[in-house]
Amino acid sequence: MLSIVIPVYNEEESIYELYFNLIEVLNNYDHEIIFIDDGSTDKTFSKINELMKVNLNIFCRSFKINQGKAAALMSGFAMTDGDIIITMDGDLQDDPKEIPKFIEMINEGYDMVSGWKFKRHDPITKTLPSKFFNWLTRKLTKVNIHDSNCGFKAYKKEVVKNLNIYGELHRYIPALVNYKGYKIGEVKVEHHARKFGKSKYGFERLLKGFFDLITVKFIITYMDRPLHFFGKLSFLFGGIGCLIGVYMVYLKILTDTILGKQPLLLLGILLILLSAMFFSLGLISELIIHKKNLEVLQK
Repeated sequence: MLSIVIPVYNEEESIYELYFNLIEVLNNYDHEIIFIDDGSTDKTFSKINELMKVNLNIFCRSFKINQGKAAALMSGFAMTDGDIIITMDGDLQDDPKEIPKFIEMINEGYDMVSGWKFKRHDPITKTLPSKFFNWLTRKLTKVNIHDSNCGFKAYKKEVVKNLNIYGELHRYIPALVNYKGYKIGEVKVEHHARKFGKSKYGFERLLKGFFDLITVKFIITYMDRPLHFFGKLSFLFGGIGCLIGVYMVYLKILTDTILGKQPLLLLGILLILLSAMFFSLGLISELIIHKKNLEVLQK
């Protein structure tokens, strides 16, 4: 069984066409279509509601306010009953005719397959930042996916039930899935130019995306050993602070005064205090993880 999860936000002009395009493909499969209306202020929900009246395989959950794509996906994942879950955008840029490609790769043994908009039909204001972030994501996460943020993806049911995303982490799902040990693949998909409306993402998404990339990097690298991260910061700040302290002692012995150097002395003391704080934070984090691991083993 297939579960198609589609987050939508103010896509009233696309809903009917998307539905008919989907049905052409899905009639060959046992399926369900799950729309997540992410706080639309137009007629998106009413049009989905009309479709639900004529097709019992369509379901919808509507948010009162816009909560973002990650929240919409998590809500959709919770509603799925399918063995294979397909996610796609509701703006007609993803072509449902590509769905069999995803299913074929899942059947070949992949746990998750990410779409690659090989020839992307978007303005340069979207494609250029996307290329940079995809390159940076590959470098930091070591996951060789060309289009990590592509919304067109396929998952085995086990994967989505063990996935926890929030904020802007939907952009880095391949890295998070790979971190959990699942086998991921990539397939080239046809991408269409936006037919109706305009993109819902503004410039602020770049800043949010960067912060969440740092979060992902920390999760996949230091989640099980936080002291390795905080310890490095501790030794860096502590080392600089100690060097400053040694220099101040040298000046005192050599010149018998440190007049004019008090700000440098205060900086050294501050760095040593920060060093102790970072080390303590890392140690406390390790104790928390150790306690949680013991609780899991006891269960």
